[in-house]
Amino acid sequence: MIKNYLKTAFRGFMRHKLFTGINIIGLSIGISASIVIFLIVYHDFTFDRFHKDGDRIYRVITDFEYYGDRFYNSGVPGPLSEAIRHEVAGIKGTAPIYTQSYDVNIPSVTKQKFKENKEVVYVDQYYFKLFNYKWLVGSPQMLDQPYQVVLTSDQAKIYFPRLSYNQIIGKQVIYADTIRTTVAGVIEKFEQNSDLTFHDFISFSTTQRVNDIKQQNSSWDNTNGGSQVFIKIAENSSSIGIEKQVQQLLLKYLPERAKPGGTGYKSKFRLQPLSDIHFNGNYGAINNPTANKTMLYGLIAIAAFLLLLGCINFINLTTAQASQRAKEIGVRKTMGGTRLQLIGQFLSETFLITLLAVIISIILAPFILKLFSYFISKDVTLDIIGHPIIILFIFLLVLIVSFVAGFYPAMVLSGYKPITVLKNQSADASTTRNARLRKMLTVSQLIIAQFFIMATILISKQVHYALNKDLGFKKDAIVYVQLPSKSTVGKKQVFMNQVKSLPKVQMLSLGGDVPSSGDWSSNDATFTDGKKQIKTQLYHKSGDENYIKVYNVKLIAGRNITLSDTAGNMLINNNYAHILGYTKPAQAIGKTITFGTTMHKVIVGVVADFHQASLHAPIKPMAIYPQQPQYENTLHIALTAQTMGGNEWKTTIDGMQKAYKDQYPDDDFQCIFFDETIAKMYSSEQHISILLTWATSISVFISCLGLFGLAIFTTNQRTKEIGVRKILGASIAQIVTLLSTELMGLILLAFIIVSPIAWWAMHKWMESFADRTSISWWIFAVSGGGMLLMAMLTSSFQTVKAAVTNPVKSLRSE
Repeated sequence: MIKNYLKTAFRGFMRHKLFTGINIIGLSIGISASIVIFLIVYHDFTFDRFHKDGDRIYRVITDFEYYGDRFYNSGVPGPLSEAIRHEVAGIKGTAPIYTQSYDVNIPSVTKQKFKENKEVVYVDQYYFKLFNYKWLVGSPQMLDQPYQVVLTSDQAKIYFPRLSYNQIIGKQVIYADTIRTTVAGVIEKFEQNSDLTFHDFISFSTTQRVNDIKQQNSSWDNTNGGSQVFIKIAENSSSIGIEKQVQQLLLKYLPERAKPGGTGYKSKFRLQPLSDIHFNGNYGAINNPTANKTMLYGLIAIAAFLLLLGCINFINLTTAQASQRAKEIGVRKTMGGTRLQLIGQFLSETFLITLLAVIISIILAPFILKLFSYFISKDVTLDIIGHPIIILFIFLLVLIVSFVAGFYPAMVLSGYKPITVLKNQSADASTTRNARLRKMLTVSQLIIAQFFIMATILISKQVHYALNKDLGFKKDAIVYVQLPSKSTVGKKQVFMNQVKSLPKVQMLSLGGDVPSSGDWSSNDATFTDGKKQIKTQLYHKSGDENYIKVYNVKLIAGRNITLSDTAGNMLINNNYAHILGYTKPAQAIGKTITFGTTMHKVIVGVVADFHQASLHAPIKPMAIYPQQPQYENTLHIALTAQTMGGNEWKTTIDGMQKAYKDQYPDDDFQCIFFDETIAKMYSSEQHISILLTWATSISVFISCLGLFGLAIFTTNQRTKEIGVRKILGASIAQIVTLLSTELMGLILLAFIIVSPIAWWAMHKWMESFADRTSISWWIFAVSGGGMLLMAMLTSSFQTVKAAVTNPVKSLRSE
């Protein structure tokens, strides 16, 4: 039986090569996209899902509210972990951690130094009771003593490449040139996806011997993102109840932060599930970038739509060919074939086509992954042997697609009555019911394709708007160099003088952070004018007198700052002047602002507003003031324009690197273009735009494949009608119009349906931007017109061919 099905299927494929090819191509593209998207989504959704009792492990996090603004921090005050351990009921384990980035020296290995090791963490033995590591040498109790370190097996081999694990025990590892630790154990790193990527575990008691960490961790009034706490709640405990108990600790030890009516800051401790860490961008995922759940769900929707498009093509083309198989069905039924057997035959044909499409998709998937490798994790690979779940997914995909694409055509084809079809009555595939279904499915295809087109255009428009908008400062031809934090004023001055003498260097400024970035600093600022008192959070940047000149920030009132203003003068932005109640910027000149309770600064100038972060955030009240040179560690450099086709900047940057190495031979030189920093703020949107462009191209291509197949079928069905019309005097243009009218109507109907849906979806997405472009009417016009043009081009070849065919040939059998 099965052998007969296969023979019949292959004969049918060879008889209808074009339609079979269209079906395979449409399905293979949709399945390729689905496999790639599955790999991406599966990779992100499996982070830290393997821990025993992981559903009961939480990270304690802190939410802040400051004069109406909300802020989020993954850290907690240092004393909180001990307070939770001794004062909160329903806890099975508490594990404080303190993350650090250190240079590492290995004394026993000559000239071996590892810079900026970001995977270093201070932990105690309870950390290893919450998270299940496999110990190769040693035990968690080894971390009870200070200056002990446990390494992962991979890191142990990097530090001590020629020693066994047992030989490594007792060796020294020195962090930041001062923290001398002894290797007390070796563990295996997690093989599964995890945000806990640490490979150097220093005993937590060591923090009491490191002065700067001890000071930070000793105060309830200090929240540091590096100081975090993980807890495991008891089986019968409620996370809500535990969270309330933890919040009571804040009320006990820092009441002014928890009670209403206290200082400007309000704090709240919350429990973040372990499964949420990888996806919550507000708090971050320790050392890894977070994933966006909305984007992942969007990818799943894209995969479903692309698969649906391929299935729609299959249904349309298969039902359209029904009349060509009518006599075959009639003969089979006359010879005793049951409807169930016919359904099995047609489903097996669909299964074979899907299987061929899957084989092509598996071949294509690695190339697609490579295409997007620059923003997809390098760990996302088509490793079928290493991940049996991929085999299961592909198997289920074959079954689902075979059923969805093949079930309805099988029911239609197997339902023909043998007497009717053998008499050539009502066997035409263009019966009212089938024709109506094909139109509905075609409209669905066009809706999906046009939605993708509209969304792609709008997101690209917003990204272009963000990258080209006047942000209130100059961003082109500017680079900045981060100087070592321990650099002396003398070395800074020598380096600046060397840079200043380089060609193409226009101006220098020694300051703090760049005007717009993901980093920010702020203070509690108070302005008192008679009976009026205004308190707000005032963001601030630091820089010398050249800071606003390098970035072309416009001074609209007063004067610029100078180095002599470090005693207490500053610039503010126009936004803050308005908050103070002044309609004219000049009115703010000479006013005094109090930072905290002791620091006072006088406003000497007002600058035009500029964006301190991405366009997602509104412009905040801002101050700019100079600090002593020993506290400034960023050199901002304005370059002159290059000549046409020139590469003078490379020579200049090479000169900067040489000068940097002269002063700081042990540190790495990094020169960053400011416009690249701005562009990185919209990397997520750019990635979405690329993915949507890819999905749009695929959806339009699949839709056009389907339209092309239907155009072939329609013209074949109406061959004699076209011949009669030509004999009766119809022109080629009239015939082409006749054959295209129905298609144009379907595109128009799809456009009417999709436009309000697309507008609503785009409006919701745009709400995340404080400053955004408009949803222009031309987006819809371009989408509808573009889809119409592509559909007409797709079908025109076949319709024109039919229209110019000699009617003698089409009527020959008559």
